[in-house]
Amino acid sequence: MKKVQGTLANALAVACALSFFATSVATAADAPKDPKSPVGVWKTIDDKTGKARSLVTIWEHKGKIYGKVSKLFDPEEPNPKCDKCEGALKNKPVVGMTILRGLEKDDDEWTGGTILDPESGSVYKCYVEVVNGGKKLKVRGYIGISLVGRTQHWVRVK
Repeated sequence: MKKVQGTLANALAVACALSFFATSVATAADAPKDPKSPVGVWKTIDDKTGKARSLVTIWEHKGKIYGKVSKLFDPEEPNPKCDKCEGALKNKPVVGMTILRGLEKDDDEWTGGTILDPESGSVYKCYVEVVNGGKKLKVRGYIGISLVGRTQHWVRVK
């Protein structure tokens, strides 16, 4: 009986250690590796109302960054589609849609790409910059030159 109890105690100790290790690895993997990097999950904030609108997941692929809508907060209709988008995105679900495309690192900014506004279906030139010690992402969409556009500040979730 003592041998069985000892074996169970050892198994429990190993399981606890593995659980702790797995949690530590998951937490480390979720944390941004570089606070200056835009890679991660960001809460978009409407520049007009100040309310959270969505979560956007940004990733890097072959030196460029991309971002997709991973969640919408309080959409006016369930599972909204981009009915004003053109081409392949026409009537596609907004959740899962890639809205940031092809931005490349240029000093402290990522530039040269585009951002899609799913409400209007419009595509704008775009640049992003991580600010406030990695806690916020300055997102500027514009037409032609960056003076003609608008800026939002997104908040890092992870």
